[in-house]
Amino acid sequence: MGKKEDKTNVMRVLDKNKVPYISRKYEPNSRLTGNQIANTLGENPSEVFKTLVTVGKKSKEHYVFMIPVNKELDLKKCAKAVNEKNIEMILQKDLLGLTGYVHGGCSPIGMKKQFVTTIDETANSFESIKFSAGKVGYQVEVKFEDLKKVLNLNIADLTKDN
Repeated sequence: MGKKEDKTNVMRVLDKNKVPYISRKYEPNSRLTGNQIANTLGENPSEVFKTLVTVGKKSKEHYVFMIPVNKELDLKKCAKAVNEKNIEMILQKDLLGLTGYVHGGCSPIGMKKQFVTTIDETANSFESIKFSAGKVGYQVEVKFEDLKKVLNLNIADLTKDN
């Protein structure tokens, strides 16, 4: 665990809930893809998850999805997972106001409001997963079972078949 000023809101939430984690820092660059970040840190991209925010076309409800950085979100599967007819990605310009996070630093933990969160079923294959710590350049690794202590997680097949 880093110095106090290195703590992100995500890390403070994990600390408050006594959830152990490993934090990693990398050179912040909002143009790096999740795959590139995983490679930089010597990680398996299948264990590194990105956080994506969507909205129901009719309901206007927001939903959060976590999928491996080397996969693509399947909006039809996601809509089915949250019982919506159609969902779409929110506009990047709306992310900060809605979640409190910027693109490249979005985390499912510590959003301004807790939205329905669904993680790709592949997370079950790993003891721990890695995801943004809520700030570009910061990442946390949390045991999948421990993540369920701070997030009400649904699990579903969310990615496009390759």
